[in-house]
Parts: sequence; C-alpha cells; structure tokens
Amino acid sequence: MTSRLTTFWQKFNGAQRATPPAMVEEPAAALTTTILPAVDIAPNDPLLAYLRQVNGPVEIARLRLDSPALAAMKATGVVVSVPLVSQGEVIGLISIGSRRSEQEYSSDDRKLLADLATQSAPAVRVAQLVRQQQLQAVEQERMAQELAVAQLVQQTLLPQSLPELDGWVIATHYQPARAVGGDFYDFRSLPDGKLAIVIGDVTDKGVPAALVMATTRTLLRTATEQLGSPGAVLERVNDLLHPDIPARMFVTCLYAVLDTKTGHLLYANAGHDLPYRAGPGGVEELRARGMPLGLLPGMGYEEKEITLTPGDTLLLYSDGLVEAHDRQRGMYGFPKLREELADFPGGNLIDYLLTTLHDFVGPDWEQEDDVTLVTVRYDGPAPTQHGTITQLADFTLPSAPGNERQAMTRIAEAVAALGLPPDRLEKLKTAVAEATMNAMEHGNHYRDDLPVRVQAESDGQRLRVRITDHGGGAEIPDPATPDIDLKLAGLQSPRGWGLFLIKSMVDEMNVSDDGQHHTLELVINLA
Repeated sequence: MTSRLTTFWQKFNGAQRATPPAMVEEPAAALTTTILPAVDIAPNDPLLAYLRQVNGPVEIARLRLDSPALAAMKATGVVVSVPLVSQGEVIGLISIGSRRSEQEYSSDDRKLLADLATQSAPAVRVAQLVRQQQLQAVEQERMAQELAVAQLVQQTLLPQSLPELDGWVIATHYQPARAVGGDFYDFRSLPDGKLAIVIGDVTDKGVPAALVMATTRTLLRTATEQLGSPGAVLERVNDLLHPDIPARMFVTCLYAVLDTKTGHLLYANAGHDLPYRAGPGGVEELRARGMPLGLLPGMGYEEKEITLTPGDTLLLYSDGLVEAHDRQRGMYGFPKLREELADFPGGNLIDYLLTTLHDFVGPDWEQEDDVTLVTVRYDGPAPTQHGTITQLADFTLPSAPGNERQAMTRIAEAVAALGLPPDRLEKLKTAVAEATMNAMEHGNHYRDDLPVRVQAESDGQRLRVRITDHGGGAEIPDPATPDIDLKLAGLQSPRGWGLFLIKSMVDEMNVSDDGQHHTLELVINLA
C-alpha cells in the first residue's frame, strides 16, 4: 500500500432493467453504476485505524470521527464502504452512494458487497504489486542511465594519461566506493616548466557528487589559466562555486604548483587532508589553512612552500584511506599513515600503502569512501642546482597593502646563508620592499587576483632578486634623480622616488617587459 489509501469503486443506482411490466423488481444484482470521486486517506487518519478493526460493510453516515477522509467521503455522497483486506492490511475500499430509489441497502446488498470485497482484495493486491514492480523497474532503469552518464563524465574528466617529466615519477590510484564517486585529481602544465597538481573530494557520492566534481574541475582549470597563485585560484573557485553548490555539500581541495626545474612546491589547502613529504629527511606534514570550497564566500587561503630534494615523495590522498575501518571498527587513521610512511622501504609508495590498507581492513572489507592516491617522486639530480646557479626563493604574494613586509622578510631568510654584511642586507630588504610595493600598486593595482612573484638566485658571485607583476605593456619610467628644490616648490610631482631609491640600494637594477609582465631585477655583488 502506498503512503495514502485511495477509496474506489462505483455508485449503486436502483435503475429498472428493460423487462416486461410484470417482472419489474429491484434485486441487489440488478444495479447500474456511476463512478464516485476518489478520496485519499492519510496513514495517520483515524478512519484507517477504524477500518482495520471492522469486518464487512460500514455505514459512513453513522461514523463520528475527527477524520478529514471521512468528511470528504460524506461530501462526495458515499453511503456504505467495505474495506479490502489482504494479509491483515487495508489496501483499498469499495464505496457506494445512495440508491436512486432512495431505499436503504438490504442485507443481501451488504452480503454482495462483503463477498465482492473478499474476492477482489487479492486481485487488487496483485495489481498493486505489479504496478510497484513496474515503477521500480522504470526507476531502476532511470538510475542506471544516470549512473552511466555520470560514470562517462567522470571517466572523461579524470586524466587519461599522467605527465612525463625528466627526473620526476608521477603515479595515481582511484577506487570509488560506489559506481560513481566524489574524488578527483588533475594535472595542468604551466609555463616555465611548472606543473599544477590538484586533488579534491566532494562531500557526497553518486551522481550529485560527480556533477559537482565536474563543475569544480572546470572552474579550477579556468582559474589556473588566469591566475598563478594557488591561494588566488582557490579564492576564485570558492566564490564562483558558493552560490550554486547544493545545500549541505562542499569540496575539499589541495592545489599545488611544482617547479620541476627547482623542486620548489607552492601550495594552498581548502580543507583537504594534509599532504606529506616523505624522503631521506623523514616525514613532514604540509600544513596550510583554508576553508573547504563552496561553504562561505570571500575566504582567503594561506600559501606555503617547500623544496623537494632527490628521494623525496609528495603524497596527496583522500579520506577514504585514513577513515577506512577494520572489522573491530578501528580506523586506519593519520598516526598509522605517518608510521607507514616512516617505515616505507622504497619503491612504489602507492602499492605499499594499498598493501597496508588491505592488511588492516581484512579480506571482507566493505569500502565506505572513495580511495584516491597521488604521488610525485623526485628521482633526478639536485633540483636547486642550475649549473652554478642556486635557487634560493620562489614565491608569490597577494597584491595587498602590507605584503611587501612579507617579501622583505622571506628574502632576508632566503639569503641568510650568503653572509651579507648587515648594512648591505638592510639595503637589500629596503629595495625588495619598495619594489614589491610598486609592483602591487602600479603593476597589479592591488587586485587580489593578480599576485606578485618574488625570486632569488645566486651563482656565488652575484645575488639576483626578481620581482614580477602583471603590468606588462605599460612603460616604466627611468629612475631619474629627483630634484628636491623643484619638488618642494611644487613644480615636480611629490612621487617618483621609488625607482631612484631602489637603484641606490643595490649594485645593479634591470627592468624587463614581456608584454604581460614587468620584472624588476635587483643585483647584489657578493665578491
């Protein structure tokens, strides 16, 4: 029986049959019919509880119940009803109206109704079951078609091949808990030998998760082409995803940019499980703060950086690994993952972790969540060396007032091993801060989506620091010496000290423009 019971059958009419006058009579079997309007009976209606207790026809007019269904039946002209019972369950009603002759129904009429109900109840039940099976078959076919489409979408959107890079080995494993999962990963080649690496998890499974996954992946790819900073990419995707994501759904995501020439890794995290670096130097969690995508608008995402060295492996994964349970409901967990990484003997890390997972959960494991693993291993020569050039720093900063202090501090930390005299170090810090502020203000116009990139390298003889903005195409004025008298007299702009100050703080200053970016290079002689 469905959630609501519907009354049905016909209205009895005492019409005369076409017989000779001497034979005119009105027996119970000589009745014509008119269809009565159907009345729905809710599962909690008192009338339904009453009908379960009676056996045979019920005179509707005599009932006194606080029942919406009873009131509706009286309004439609029902006089007598008899419940159809199958296996102790009321599956319907036979309801009849009044005779045209206005005579009451006889005992023979009531017996006819009772017999009719007894005989028709099994047939009605069979018809209901057949109808339910038909509806279930249609629903299953619809779901199968939706799953097939979602599987096709997911299989099409996941990378069909992995990047092949000299000195780097990239591997992946994807095992959905259902026919269609919510995990995803992606790789995008960027200029200057860089690679964007993405892993994400939609907080749902099945078709809805696959559709949100497809949308998020598209937004990430579009933002990657427009923005260079992992934090800026996640900010853009979060703001675009938030208005349209279904209720109670969000996306965790780890976005990283790997410089395959230097091993430098810049990353931001939108609430995803912490990645690990495992190698000769031990096991390290890579922490960066950030809310999952789609939860709240206007979120910022912290950026962190490391440098991978020979033998290091970067591990990205989804919570299907750490939240797997054994037969005693114990969880695999983060401590075990860290222990396994510390004990990793070398070789294929994904195969090793899957072996530890299967040993933990046992042979009859019922997978609860998608399991996705991405590893990036460095097998080449030391990435920080370019011949005799050593890469000291490579990071980006959002274009916001005050971030020039971060650039100054991070460059000072990066060049500490060079042993610059304190006065020269202070001059370098001043020049970096001024150049970064100019890049954010004049090059990027303090736009959040346009970061400033800061790089530092040394060949042992010279230190080079490069500050790059997105103001390419606009002419940079020569750093002419300001005329103090003219400025005080108001005959020269009070601005224009920046480039002159920067140039005076370093041994050499170079300016370049590729049409899209300005780069200001500061050179310090180390000899």
